[in-house]
Amino acid sequence: MKKSFFDFKTLTTFLSCLLFVACSSSEPPVLSGDNIICFGDSLTYGSGASRDKSYPAQLSEMIGEPVINAGIPGDTTADALQRLETDVLERSPRIVLLTLGGNDMKNGVDKTIAFKNLRQIVKAIQARNALVVIGGVKMLFWDRGYAAEYEKLADETGALLIPNVLKGLVGHNDLMSDAIHPNEAGYEIMAKRFHKAIEPYL
Repeated sequence: MKKSFFDFKTLTTFLSCLLFVACSSSEPPVLSGDNIICFGDSLTYGSGASRDKSYPAQLSEMIGEPVINAGIPGDTTADALQRLETDVLERSPRIVLLTLGGNDMKNGVDKTIAFKNLRQIVKAIQARNALVVIGGVKMLFWDRGYAAEYEKLADETGALLIPNVLKGLVGHNDLMSDAIHPNEAGYEIMAKRFHKAIEPYL
């Protein structure tokens, strides 16, 4: 008698494969910690707008809970790495939003150095079981490969990435206070982008 293609052994193998796929599908990270922390440079601090209209302040209003603004204007990735422990890791992070790298890019820091620092920052935060969201920066004339490095970093670490947090803002006087920093309306757009990224984890 001709053997059926779907004999018992084949069926068992097929069901085992289905079970493996189901069990290995990506699950939302289990987050610990208590606080949402925005860690970065002037884009986090809110340069170009009043403090109550920075993107962390506007994000706090959107989600109805406190958001810590740990932004310092002029910070490079090396500066941020030096204060990571006190400004983020000691503050019970649950979700950390990063805007870092723009000053490195502007100051001509080699991308290898900048993203080595960023990788250390991301991994240290993730080691606390916190979600990391990276707000990438893409500048048309002085990108020097940074945009691609943000993508690579997100792929390697599993961090969420907003590839260009200033997309559609630069060059629009109604959204920018100067060539680099948004105004109140621009920061609202940034806040909405971060809100969209973290909404499933709130």
